[in-house]
Amino acid sequence: MKIMRWLGSNLTSLILSLLLALVVWISAVTSANPNTEAEFILPLEVVQRASDIAIVDELPDSVRVTLLAPESIIQQLEEDNPLVAYIDLSEVTAGRYIFTVQIDIPDQLKPIRVLEKNPERLELKVSNLISKTLPVTILIEGEPAIGYQTGGLSWDGEAVTITGQESRVQEVSSVVGILDITDATGTISRTVTLQARDRSNEVVEGISLKPETVTVNQAISLQGGYRNLAVNVTTVGSVEPGYRFTSITPAPPTVMVFSEDPQLVEGLPGYVNTKPLDLTGVDDYLETILELDLPAGITVIGDPTVLVQVNVTALETNLVISREIEIIGLLPGLRAEVSPLQVTVSVSGPVPVLENLTLRDIRVVLDLTDLEIGTHTITPTVEILPDDVLFEDLSPTTVEVVIEDSSSTP
Repeated sequence: MKIMRWLGSNLTSLILSLLLALVVWISAVTSANPNTEAEFILPLEVVQRASDIAIVDELPDSVRVTLLAPESIIQQLEEDNPLVAYIDLSEVTAGRYIFTVQIDIPDQLKPIRVLEKNPERLELKVSNLISKTLPVTILIEGEPAIGYQTGGLSWDGEAVTITGQESRVQEVSSVVGILDITDATGTISRTVTLQARDRSNEVVEGISLKPETVTVNQAISLQGGYRNLAVNVTTVGSVEPGYRFTSITPAPPTVMVFSEDPQLVEGLPGYVNTKPLDLTGVDDYLETILELDLPAGITVIGDPTVLVQVNVTALETNLVISREIEIIGLLPGLRAEVSPLQVTVSVSGPVPVLENLTLRDIRVVLDLTDLEIGTHTITPTVEILPDDVLFEDLSPTTVEVVIEDSSSTP
């Protein structure tokens, strides 16, 4: 009884104490992790069950939202934001509706208050999706190369199923694929992307096609009296001694020829010669224009000349020579005795260059800079002036040098 009387007389104080403790606790929590406003851009998704409807109007990709949440949650969202904005079409049929934009907030991120959404609502038209089947039409663009003609045209799949909003599907009058045969010189087999087009031949957007592509085969062959022949460059004479040509390239490499007598064209060997190219004394790159040497009754389609490019390079060999050692850097008042006085140098390079080497072109130098009196073993340095001459070997690789006072008796 005493306890009950005590509780009755102190109940008000107890309740006030609990409320005060709660306020203190909330204040402590809030001061440690205060609520903060922040703005985010969330992707907008569409939730729907039926697969035979689609939104006709343009739908925004994202929604701008302003959130109120503890600072720790705001920081978490800034690092990795799982929030998604969506509109729900689950119970919707064809018609025009106003949809409320909703925000999906995972339980582990609560409490979060959505203060503002932009847009907050969307007025959209929903249409039924329909399908229909249309035949495939292949359009040919361009012309084959001169002397070639088109033959049979075929493709796999005669019909295509198109699917889309009812109004869009009704606009489609044909399904077209385009094959470009410009300058083709042989049969073409190519995968072509199909397009849904209206009566004005404009592409209708928002239509899915199944299949989306077809493989088109266009036969292309030579016309009678025409033939594509390789260009053969004929030469006379020889390049400069010590040189060889590495390549002779005509441009174009092939030409189209024609004759009113198809049998005359068929009797050709598969190539056509140029007028002779004189290589006498050539020792460098050569570029020239040559006429084609055409048999009687044969004409070339286009330019009757070709550009010929000749690449010439010097033959390479090895050369072994002896050179006296040149001393540099010897301190004043000293003399040096080198053993041996001569060394053998092996080099390689173009024959014409090696045949015209002088003593100044290859030097063997012994640098005695800062060396004092005594006996030293040193590796000489080989200096070669022509850039296209390569050093291969030195024998011996080291020499002995005795440095003495020049005033002493040798």
